[in-house]
Amino acid sequence: MKAILRRVSAMGSPPSPKNSSNPVPNLIVSGSQRLNNLVQQLRLYKPPPSPADTDDDDAVDARGKVFSGMGLAESAVPPALHRSERFQPKRASVLVCLFEGDRGDLRVILTKRSSNLSTHSGEVSLPGGKAEEGDADDRETAMREAKEEIGLDPSLVTVVTVLEPFLSKHLLSVVPVIGILPDKQAFKPVANTAEVEEIFDAPLEMFLKDENRRSEEREWLGVKYLVHFFDFHTENQKFMIWGLTASILIRAASVVFQRPPSFSEQYPRFKI
Repeated sequence: MKAILRRVSAMGSPPSPKNSSNPVPNLIVSGSQRLNNLVQQLRLYKPPPSPADTDDDDAVDARGKVFSGMGLAESAVPPALHRSERFQPKRASVLVCLFEGDRGDLRVILTKRSSNLSTHSGEVSLPGGKAEEGDADDRETAMREAKEEIGLDPSLVTVVTVLEPFLSKHLLSVVPVIGILPDKQAFKPVANTAEVEEIFDAPLEMFLKDENRRSEEREWLGVKYLVHFFDFHTENQKFMIWGLTASILIRAASVVFQRPPSFSEQYPRFKI
């Protein structure tokens, strides 16, 4: 399968999604045995405890979409910040949607933000955005946003687990939701062209490898950490995946493949 699922054309926004709690069966009957095994594996995953949720969201744009150059697991946040009145993160969710490629590799669906937007134009992100009042939980937020952005019908996806929330430097709590797409042919991408310029996919395992990767050292709250940048090439496109999106995908790949990356993540670690 080519990395680009569909070249985005001016098709306008998809219809508004219907409310769906996305109930899922125990197995993906139409998927491969590998995907069925992955569903069972991920349903046993329990993220480390994170601080209690409360309600500043400079890491979202006017449409509530999630972008940040930094993404730290909430358990890596200094205790002093948790006790601060300033620590009142709003909630957002992103969908890490996995499917099996033609060569049997696990791939993740990504988007390139519209170049016409005034902020974060052309950046790569996972489908997702800020929670809305009617959302039942983080899973529903992620699926609603994926429907709005790329036309992904929630009924096509088996949601299997959520990862530990990631905190942007502007105190937005971003929850990665992992879902399995058993039948990739059933997904007909429809980009909301007001937000999305490209819909493409990349091999999940690349986020564990030290190939086509670089990092920059940054500092937050007096602690140094690394921001990771991954170069990804298709037949006629080049994408840069970095910051919060890269951090989430490193963690997702580590959980799925049950091994750490071959490079140092160098995230600050604090005992809470």
